[in-house]
Amino acid sequence: MQNRTFEFRHLMQFLKLHPPLLCPLNNLFSYSCLNHLFLSPFSTSSLSTQRRRSKVDTLLIDYLNAKFKFSRNQSIFISKHVSGHSFPQKPLSVLSFFEQIGFSETQILSMIRQKPQILFSDVDKTLRPKIKHLQLLGFEASDLCNFISNNSTLLTSSLKKSLVPSVEAIRKIVCNENDFIHVLHRCGWILPKYQKFMDNVIFLQSCGIVGSQLSMLLKQQSRLFVAPQSTIRKHVSRAVDMGFDENSRMLVHAIHTISGLSYKTFGRKLELINCFGFSKDESLQMFKRSPSLLRTSEKKLKVGLEFFLHTVMLPKLVLVRRPMILMYSMEDRILPRYRVWQLIISRKLCKKVPSYINVLYLSEEEFLYKYITRFRENAVELLVAYKGHHLET
Repeated sequence: MQNRTFEFRHLMQFLKLHPPLLCPLNNLFSYSCLNHLFLSPFSTSSLSTQRRRSKVDTLLIDYLNAKFKFSRNQSIFISKHVSGHSFPQKPLSVLSFFEQIGFSETQILSMIRQKPQILFSDVDKTLRPKIKHLQLLGFEASDLCNFISNNSTLLTSSLKKSLVPSVEAIRKIVCNENDFIHVLHRCGWILPKYQKFMDNVIFLQSCGIVGSQLSMLLKQQSRLFVAPQSTIRKHVSRAVDMGFDENSRMLVHAIHTISGLSYKTFGRKLELINCFGFSKDESLQMFKRSPSLLRTSEKKLKVGLEFFLHTVMLPKLVLVRRPMILMYSMEDRILPRYRVWQLIISRKLCKKVPSYINVLYLSEEEFLYKYITRFRENAVELLVAYKGHHLET
């Protein structure tokens, strides 16, 4: 990183100290400028315009490879789009513009490596209007620099045809203005792909995924919105085949899970459940009741199944009907409440033994009142059983 910073500063210093010396006839750099810039002595007087251009292209490609670590294809792309008057004038104005806004050298180099053509953008016509538009949306200075450096494609996309309509579409989906900037941070790379984005939004809405459901999916699975529509249709078809109805409120959760897992991973997690004695139909019922279940790690699923079936000795039917409990935190909820539940039974604090499942479902406030604070004589013992692992830490 220090070497890259040095190279960046070296380039900036050189560009500031060596303005272009343009030849009036062919608008190419004079020999003296190119000699300083590329450190390669040769005489231009005996070269034709075409040969000089070819030599400049070769030197420029080598220079970009050495200084910016561009791939050869990127360097060739730049050389083909550079005219005599655009180097170094445009790169210098672009770099200065980014510095004035507050971009770090690391961020600038990152953007240039991702999108080399940014170096030759027109600051006033192309870059400044896009930056101003993003600033008006509410991005603060440091957030703006991070956002753009992570989504440099924004600077090479059309403001009117892509960025503005994409931003407005996302604003309508999110609705909550407080979440708007947060969602943009997560979905910035979508903005240049307006048409594909809108086509997929319209299709998802036709499946009944609207309002808060569409907003949730955008926040949680944003890549789905720019996937090929054939892929989204396959996800919906799989969900329907597994028993989810279009226009049902559970469909969006099924699509969220299906789109985030490969066929292999999805099948492996169902097989893991089957290994504990559940039939294929029972494991699918569990998925239908709680589609997010399969987004749980295999390790967590295994530990949960072992605990509820072998330690608590719950009937399998309970897990089929209430698979949500497999998603609770083992450390913060399942085990601490199990210890309290056991104490309540052993101390016979309740006339009727409470259901452990009901104990799990209670909110934190309800649990503390119902099973700890109201038993004043045993409150300390119960609290230690419940929060002992935190106290030790």
